[in-house]
Amino acid sequence: MQFVKDTFTEILEIKQSKFIAYLTPYSQYTQTLKRLKEEHPKARHFVVAYRYLNEYEQIIEHSSDDGEPKGTSGKPSLMVLQGNELIDSSVIIVRYFGGTKLGTGGLVRAYSDAVNLVIASSKLFYYTKQIEKEIVLNYSDVRIVEYECNKYEITIVEKKFDTNVTYTIQGSEENMNSFELFLSSSRCTT
Repeated sequence: MQFVKDTFTEILEIKQSKFIAYLTPYSQYTQTLKRLKEEHPKARHFVVAYRYLNEYEQIIEHSSDDGEPKGTSGKPSLMVLQGNELIDSSVIIVRYFGGTKLGTGGLVRAYSDAVNLVIASSKLFYYTKQIEKEIVLNYSDVRIVEYECNKYEITIVEKKFDTNVTYTIQGSEENMNSFELFLSSSRCTT
């Protein structure tokens, strides 16, 4: 399985209709859709599809035709995400109607091609299950721990500052084990 960390975009034009595909991390889906609706007030359709893993490691999927004929846009877009084994990713296709009807087959091809085009130009990462842990450290160790988190590809999800500093961190099992080995040898945690 693969996913994206950034937003990528591609434009496909067919018979004067413009299909602008945005591939974005699922965590940014809602904000991106809202922003695109503000940026493209004259667009006719905002077709969406997404796949993500829930807390039980189950894949949750959704798609919407947003006014296009049923099954001609959202479902084909979702099928492209499935075929490329993308998770924790969403695609939003903004369509400007060019005046020529494409028919159901033409719409299926256009939306599928737009999603394939944006996936082909995107930087994809292979998915590894993430582990989340909490660490407590002294204020004097914050810089070194943040540096090492970056080095071991550990994400700092949350920071709490009290008597000590508490970080909620997340990373792959392999990276987390290496990072914990560093912590135990450096005595950075309390």
